[in-house]
Amino acid sequence: MSTQVPRLLSGLVDDAAVFPPGNAPLPDAVTAHRTHRTAWYADMVGPLLLPASEIQRGSLSGLVDPAEGLVIGLIGDTGLDQLPQTLDALAPDGLAARQIEAPVAKRGEDPQPGLSELLALAGRLAGTAVYAEIPLTFGLMGALDTLAEARAAGLPVAAKFRTGGLAAELFPTPVELAAVICACRDRKLPFKLTAGLHHAIRHRDPETGFNHHGFVNVLGATLAAVGGAEVDGVAELLAATDPVRVVEPARAHRDAERPLWVGYGSCSISEPLTDLIRLGLVNGGYEA
Repeated sequence: MSTQVPRLLSGLVDDAAVFPPGNAPLPDAVTAHRTHRTAWYADMVGPLLLPASEIQRGSLSGLVDPAEGLVIGLIGDTGLDQLPQTLDALAPDGLAARQIEAPVAKRGEDPQPGLSELLALAGRLAGTAVYAEIPLTFGLMGALDTLAEARAAGLPVAAKFRTGGLAAELFPTPVELAAVICACRDRKLPFKLTAGLHHAIRHRDPETGFNHHGFVNVLGATLAAVGGAEVDGVAELLAATDPVRVVEPARAHRDAERPLWVGYGSCSISEPLTDLIRLGLVNGGYEA
């Protein structure tokens, strides 16, 4: 573990460079990820997230040396039924999937059928972590119950939620996100987040007018939830815009393992790293 990246932030940010709004060309993303994995801040960086559609097209052929053992996170954008064949396609390039993340339903749909299909796949894998992306709408709590039961039975499964997008309704309010965090806490269910977490502190995007959650807000709110805070107290931390208030819980727990929140995908590694340096949570003094 690097002395410059505290234990609390280990593996916090998965490399989602090829996804919007970054949309990096795949060759550039692979080259940049190699740089991240050998940089002084490498402990903060999770796997390179790649869509199943790119794997199926063979887009990595010639970009990766099978001997380098590149570890990725597989994003199921081709449908749950095609995930097994996508996993089979990893072997020729020497790739290993550390995790699989896939949506189980669209907003307003019952998540249980898709969840059952994904859990069946998880049962056939050899310990690969599987994250079920669940919409923050109809059937959410029942889906969390199903996931928690499967995890308690030994499957390495957890939840994933979206915290942003191209429309205002895709950004959960602080109270909505706090309720989800507390629901996961009550079920001892780890979770991942994606979309909208562009900066450390909650802020309003000047171009869209959308209020974005801050990833350090989420960190502090999760620490509070694990410590026994209920929805109102957790929501208060998620809504805070005062950096001093937001950073305090993270600084107090910097040497502890991060509880409950696995991390999030970001199309930029340098942006969260720069924010963490400016807030004094990473002893870098360098730019990525």
